[in-house]
Amino acid sequence: MFQLSPAGIDFVKTELNRYETKRSAILPCLYKVQEENGGWVSPEAVNHLADVMDIPAAHINEVLYFYTMYNKKPVGRLHVQVCATISCAMNGARELAKHICDKYQVKEGEISDDGMVTVTKVECLGSCGTAPMMQIGNAYYENLTKESAIEVIEDLKKKSTNQ
Repeated sequence: MFQLSPAGIDFVKTELNRYETKRSAILPCLYKVQEENGGWVSPEAVNHLADVMDIPAAHINEVLYFYTMYNKKPVGRLHVQVCATISCAMNGARELAKHICDKYQVKEGEISDDGMVTVTKVECLGSCGTAPMMQIGNAYYENLTKESAIEVIEDLKKKSTNQ
């Protein structure tokens, strides 16, 4: 059963005090839940957040299912989001995503056998002039080649296992 950490609950309470309405705090609070729940927002986490925020779970689900930046199912420790919108697509993003999937023997949207990598194609990440690009966590990587993308992922995998 998911429960926010004491620091997570403090975060939610702080966010609730920042806004005039409780519903306005849903976005940042969902990010906190996703962070503390291994990178995704489960139905149990929604119910818990609804209790903490004292609002109906339906209000949280409206936000959760509208925005694509929240994961509705588990993802690998490295969620590789490859921009597949027009500029990136024209510069090889679809081929890049396929190459990453092939390298880590994972289908798009699934988790690699080692639990490390999930690859998804996403809408515009806002760097059309430096396409193709990807986002992993809160970091953006631009002007990618198949080789440089794999280098980034391998480096992050090493850092992730050393923590």
